[in-house]
Amino acid sequence: MNTAFSTLIRTASHEQHMEAETSTFMSDLLGGGLGVEAYARYTEQLWFVYEALEAGAERLASDPVAGPFIRPELLRRGALERDLTHLRGADWRATLSALPATEAYAARVAECAREWPGGYVAHHYTRYLGDLSGGQIIRGKAEQTWGFARKGDGVRFYVFEDIGNPAAFKRGYRELLDGVRADELERQRIVAECRRAFALNTAVFHALGEEFPLTA
Repeated sequence: MNTAFSTLIRTASHEQHMEAETSTFMSDLLGGGLGVEAYARYTEQLWFVYEALEAGAERLASDPVAGPFIRPELLRRGALERDLTHLRGADWRATLSALPATEAYAARVAECAREWPGGYVAHHYTRYLGDLSGGQIIRGKAEQTWGFARKGDGVRFYVFEDIGNPAAFKRGYRELLDGVRADELERQRIVAECRRAFALNTAVFHALGEEFPLTA
């Protein structure tokens, strides 16, 4: 009963989190076994998810549940578009396409943004705190493997220029989770949606793994 909500949501989704982090595609990508095309394709998929996540952010800013989490320093869409310009060229939108798994993921995020602020918080948490944490490993590997400039074009998605102290920011974010305006039943629903978010993300990794199998 006394467990902080931020602790509850982290521990309850641990298994799904580990499954996402250790997917074959991500392991192959971080291991240097895949080319920059796989990284670019992954970045494309991220754009669809963040388009859904951030399109409704301004409207949710005044919501009592989701509003406290809407922070301009987190927004990633502009950085993603700059990365895609670097990876695909100025006309990157002309060839942009979502995998079916990505469409399902983005659709669920958009649905929560429209209809359920608590569910939106679950997706907000799984994406942005992941970007601030494990995302930094991806940035370092991408710079090392494909020669991107440190924190430059190609990896700007992972660079939070307006967050000077990520550790302190994450502590503050967890305090917001602990104080989320939701009763016990709603909190359990948010935890379940967090698990769903990780499962949707893992499905995208599986689809990418099928598109980019590691060849011996």
